[in-house]
Amino acid sequence: MLRFSIEQVVWQEVPGEVSLAYTITGCTLGCKGCHSTETWDASQGTLLTDDYFEQRLNQYRGLISCVLFLGGEWHSTELERKLKLARRHGLRTCLYTGLDDIEPKLKAELTYLKTGRWLPERGGLDSLTTNQRLVDLRTGQSLNHRFIR
Repeated sequence: MLRFSIEQVVWQEVPGEVSLAYTITGCTLGCKGCHSTETWDASQGTLLTDDYFEQRLNQYRGLISCVLFLGGEWHSTELERKLKLARRHGLRTCLYTGLDDIEPKLKAELTYLKTGRWLPERGGLDSLTTNQRLVDLRTGQSLNHRFIR
């Protein structure tokens, strides 16, 4: 079951997009220095049903351009369904994962993909030494440069 701990509209996580973002619970990576350790418990959070998700997409119609999932690849069938629903609403889609790659069926439903485990010594997308990468899957272009100040 796909559960979320946080639902918010964000501007910085996907450059050039206004995203409805869901932080999904149940992450098993356990990255040292994780800023979201409360999301590790899969039993926490609110169930993200298709009906609720579609209601939120309708509520934000014309206000958002993208749907972002922070995690959730461990529920690939449910996540794939949500991504398809977002795309039917004309929205771009993004997944932030700590993995180096994801299943092709999920990737096929994404516009953007951020990969790479959080390594405190390497930093995040705003670091020149990061191991993480945000890619526009339409072009294959890395968007990391958009985070460097």
